[in-house]
Formats: sequence, C-alpha cells, structure tokens
Amino acid sequence: MANIHALDPSASPLDYYGWELRRQREAACLKQGQLGEIIFCTGSLIGQIETTKKLPTRDFSERVDAALGTGGMFSRLIGLVLRSQLPAWFQPYADMEAKATYISTYQAQVVYGLLQTEEYARAVLATGMPDDLENQVAARMERQRILEREHPPLLWVVLDEALLHRPIGGRDVMRRQLLRLLEFADHRWMRIQVLPFAAGEHASLDGSFTTMRFDSDPDIVYTEDIVSGHMTASPDTVKEAALRYAHLQATALSVEESAALITRVMEECYGDRPRPEERAVA
Repeated sequence: MANIHALDPSASPLDYYGWELRRQREAACLKQGQLGEIIFCTGSLIGQIETTKKLPTRDFSERVDAALGTGGMFSRLIGLVLRSQLPAWFQPYADMEAKATYISTYQAQVVYGLLQTEEYARAVLATGMPDDLENQVAARMERQRILEREHPPLLWVVLDEALLHRPIGGRDVMRRQLLRLLEFADHRWMRIQVLPFAAGEHASLDGSFTTMRFDSDPDIVYTEDIVSGHMTASPDTVKEAALRYAHLQATALSVEESAALITRVMEECYGDRPRPEERAVA
C-alpha cells in the first residue's frame, strides 16, 4: 500500500491548500496522474503540491478550479498561500497594504515592491540569500495584484535618482525595470516622481518610508531596518511623515520631468530607448 503523507489542514494556508486539493481530487475519483493530464502537468507535480513540497501558482489554481468544478475555490486560496510565503515580520505590512486606499512612499535604494518586475524582484530578494527564493518572488508578484483591481489604491511614489543608476540584476534587467516604470507613467491611479541628485540634502536623508491611508482605520507609517519592519499609527509620527513627504514631493521633479529622466538614464546607462509602441497605456 502506498505511503500516504498525512496533512494537518490547520497548520498553514499551504497545508490547507494541499489537503483540499487531495480531498477534491479524490472526490472526483481521479488519480494524481489523471488530474495532471487534464490540467497539462505531471502527476508528480500534483503530488508535490498536495504534500506541500511545491508551491502552487495562480495559473495552476485556475486550471484545477476548471477541472474539478470547485467554483474558484483554489483561485481564492492561492492569494492566502502566496502571502503566507512572505517573511513573518513583513506579513502584517502586506495585510495593511492590501486594505489601503492611498499609499505614498519614498524609496532611496530599490524600486518599490509593487512596481518591480519579476526578474528585478528576484535579484533584490536574492541578496538576502533565502532558502525559498522562488516562493518569495511569487509572493511579491502576488502583492502587485492590488494594482489590477477595478479601484486600486491611489499610489504616489517618489524614487531617489540613485536607484535608477544601480544596475540590480544587470543591464538588461534594469532596462526592463525602467521601462516598466515608464509604462506606469499614464496610469490613472499612480504618480511617479524622481528626486534628482541636484536636490542635494533633502527631507528624508534617514531613508525610505511609506505612509498608508484607509477608509476607516488610522493612517500608518512603515519603515524598515536591516532585519525587520516597523509600523506605527502614532499621530505625531504620521504628522511628521506627512510633512517630510510634502517636502519630498515639492523637491522632486514633476511627473513629466521624472519620466524624461528615467528615459534618459535608460538610454545612457542601459543602452536602450523605449519605442512608442512599448509604452503601454494603463
């Protein structure tokens, strides 16, 4: 008799997903290989996901829902599964980010996570030498789905010019990352400004920070250090952050000037100028 790996569905979202996948498959009287044939993957992959050895993807979840007629259950579960792969200290921030109606952020070192390409995110996350790099990349990409909502949060981003010149992942990765920023230039829910080198000293020399607003909860300010993140709803801190951000916005280039600078850096540093047809309109 085959050795059936026991799962505790209450242990984690990933365990619940695997347990439910096995339950629904068996209810449909399908072996792993048979389900794999239906959704164009191997039976081995089905087994690995059922036993939490492999992280499911959103595409996999949608195909399982279609094959098993589960009414979108796995497509709903996958968001929880992927979010659970974020570092434990970061998950509270991700939860609040998903609820925010307005996000304003200043980034001094790297492009804001919601705007990163997958390959740029992989290069950034790899610097922490995680054992589960691909899972963390998938989780970061899942965060970006809030921008695809019918009514996404209003997002105002100020990027330090320095991060445009930092070739994370190499020239090709950076070219495509800067092109992605330009694709967001016409997004109705988003504004991107660049704080130029010429600004000299400015209101946030201490580093990056993010402020989030909500429909009914107090505003929150979020900062990170080398090993963890910190959120506070202290009115004094929120007020100070708002003042600093207003100074950053006033000092930064306009949205149009920022797009022009990003284009110039992409051409001069990474050897390419975006063609008109590459500029997607959101």
